[in-house]
Amino acid sequence: MAFEGLSSRLQSVFSKLRGKGKVSEEDVSQAMREVRLALLEADVNFKVVKDFIAKVKEKSVGKEVMDSFTPGMVIIDIVNKELTELMGGSQAKLAKANKPPTVIMMVGLQGAGKTTTTGKLAKLLQKQNHRPLLVAGDIYRPAAIKQLQVLGEQINAPVFSLGDQTSPVEIARQGLQHAKDNGNDYVIVDTAGRLHVDEELMEELRQIHQVVNPDEVLLVVDAMTGQDAVNVAEHFNNQLQLTGVVLTKLDGDTRGGAALSVKAVTGCPIKFASLGEKLDALEPFHPERMASRILGMGDMLSLIEKAQSNIDAEKAKEMERKMRNAEFTFEDFLEQMEQVKKLGPIDQILDMIPGMGNMKQMKDIKVDDKQMSRIEAIVHSMTTEEKQHPELINHSRRKRISTGSGTSIAEVNRLIKQFDEMRRMMKQFSDMMGPKGGKNKAMKQLKGMGKGMRFPFR
Repeated sequence: MAFEGLSSRLQSVFSKLRGKGKVSEEDVSQAMREVRLALLEADVNFKVVKDFIAKVKEKSVGKEVMDSFTPGMVIIDIVNKELTELMGGSQAKLAKANKPPTVIMMVGLQGAGKTTTTGKLAKLLQKQNHRPLLVAGDIYRPAAIKQLQVLGEQINAPVFSLGDQTSPVEIARQGLQHAKDNGNDYVIVDTAGRLHVDEELMEELRQIHQVVNPDEVLLVVDAMTGQDAVNVAEHFNNQLQLTGVVLTKLDGDTRGGAALSVKAVTGCPIKFASLGEKLDALEPFHPERMASRILGMGDMLSLIEKAQSNIDAEKAKEMERKMRNAEFTFEDFLEQMEQVKKLGPIDQILDMIPGMGNMKQMKDIKVDDKQMSRIEAIVHSMTTEEKQHPELINHSRRKRISTGSGTSIAEVNRLIKQFDEMRRMMKQFSDMMGPKGGKNKAMKQLKGMGKGMRFPFR
């Protein structure tokens, strides 16, 4: 989970403040010392930490805070606002050309995930009814062109390539003209990377920049490299005047130093974050939502947006009817699991629900594809009658199902036992897409899920 270490440390610090009716300057100083250590351990830039602590402390020891009815909560609110500002304040959206196509130039070091991110960005633009063209400008890395072509096929997006014998500058020039001739409203140019920043690389990128005159120059950096990612961003920004940063592998970065430092050090906003390997795992970066997640307050808006864009409304409506009428079967259960899988990894979903990421029993939940396959195997080993009436499944039937699915009787028992509980959780998700749904209704329902919910298959 992104920011896992920092999040747990900060929440521990603030739980002490939250319980105090009165807060002294010494309490604030002690809390800030712990916050400072937590940020440094998260690999946040030292100068950024120093400035952050100074701002928070200055605002936290004012008379209106000390005399407030809930000083601890006020201080947490101050930290939340300062964290948000640290990461950019508000969402930085993609620029759009006055006259199409909008040109986006992807830059970065080799291994940061530039080509994959190019495909992810194209898919995100397609969801917004745009027609992106991918331009294969990396002629040096073996199979880079082929990789982009495969990604293009997967998302049904055109890829412009002139092979690896033409100069990247000429490829970019002709790619832009191709987009104009064929009505593509976005051009995403995938450029070459190196293992380190060098003058030869920068000169080539400057020439491409001069030819295509991009509306966006996005630096793709690996969040897991921490301060190195920030240093790379600083180098590229000095040479190319970046317009934004894309953080990859943020889901694997338990520290979060890059996300918290890059805007303050370079002045470049983080525009997107990649939270997984799948092609739909690129999300717009919302500083206020990320700050909320770090402090354990959840991120309800992102979760609701995910549900509304990924869950099939008609299927959800039919499921809701079945559950209301007690017609929900194990086959329906499998279908609902597929719907929830579209929202992303379960631990990321729980992290967005206020209080859930902090619950002890939720810490070790990992539902991967192998576990999902075992669940499917168990259900597929049931007869039609058993799927519709789980109460019929006695010991001998459970033994047969376990043999047929290649699982243990304990796993079969656990699935059957928790079927009703899972059904209740699924109903809450499907309600989000019901005829009377909407963000307010979904908000109430998802908040309610935090009370006593247990996730199966652990």
